[in-house]
Amino acid sequence: MVMNMAAGNALQLGSIEQFCRAAETGSFTSAAEILGLTPAAVSRSISRLEQRLGVRLFLRTTRAVKLTAEGELYWKECQLALEQIAEAERAITGAQTVPSGPLRISVSAAYGTFRLLPLMPAFTGLYPQIDIEISISDKIIDFVEEGFDLAIRLGIPQDSRLVAFKLEDATLGVFGTPAYLAKKGEPRGIDDLGEHDCIQYISPNTGRPLQWQFTDDQGTAIEKPITSRMRVLNDALGAVAWVNAGGGLYQTYRFAVGDALQRGDLVEVLQQYGGRSRPFSILYPQNRHLSARVRAFVDFLRSAVKT
Repeated sequence: MVMNMAAGNALQLGSIEQFCRAAETGSFTSAAEILGLTPAAVSRSISRLEQRLGVRLFLRTTRAVKLTAEGELYWKECQLALEQIAEAERAITGAQTVPSGPLRISVSAAYGTFRLLPLMPAFTGLYPQIDIEISISDKIIDFVEEGFDLAIRLGIPQDSRLVAFKLEDATLGVFGTPAYLAKKGEPRGIDDLGEHDCIQYISPNTGRPLQWQFTDDQGTAIEKPITSRMRVLNDALGAVAWVNAGGGLYQTYRFAVGDALQRGDLVEVLQQYGGRSRPFSILYPQNRHLSARVRAFVDFLRSAVKT
């Protein structure tokens, strides 16, 4: 019985590899050439796989084969599974002493631009054999559908399918240019914001403005609803550019405006009501075997952010 199960598993893995090669090349014949098989053998193997799954993986024509919607999803999952198997083999045999290969990262706009990218030269210098691809966007991602290894996002998600490590609590402040403050005056209290041009950031995930956060005179954490005629949708970097141009006041992370503050291009206001922060986390799927390159990046980033 054990031998039958092992043989069945080996046959299944072989069928999956043949399926993946056919999906990559769009041809049973090309897949067969790569694997040293006959096109008929590849076709029969994939037909058995479709029978077992109860779905069609390919639309077949006389000239080519094309993945169905179910085939696309299965291909992405199979690629991930085969990669994990290869990584596991390298890990136990010691074959991968140096992390290498592709690493796909999704990171939110402000954190990616002002925190992650400045650290990347150090990482790429340490690991010259890792190929980096970084997507900068505030939108929620699908790890499997979009093929990302990990993500960096605002907050600490409660999704049990994800592993989340908090990287840091990013301190907030309210900032404006000296020219804007000379024209409109400096707000002395939170309620004074109603007299100012306040730039709102609208989250692409909720469609709602991100609330401004303060502490009141008693040190209690409060959120201030901001009503403004100036709104930026989906792009936190656009809001930072707007405040840098003298468009008004904007609450953002200190790391996003640190250079401008040092140069005197921006001024922080309402500091007596500050002290609030938002957490950023690094995320990856719960059931995914971490490759050496992903582990290297996670360890590097956690250490770099601490220092």
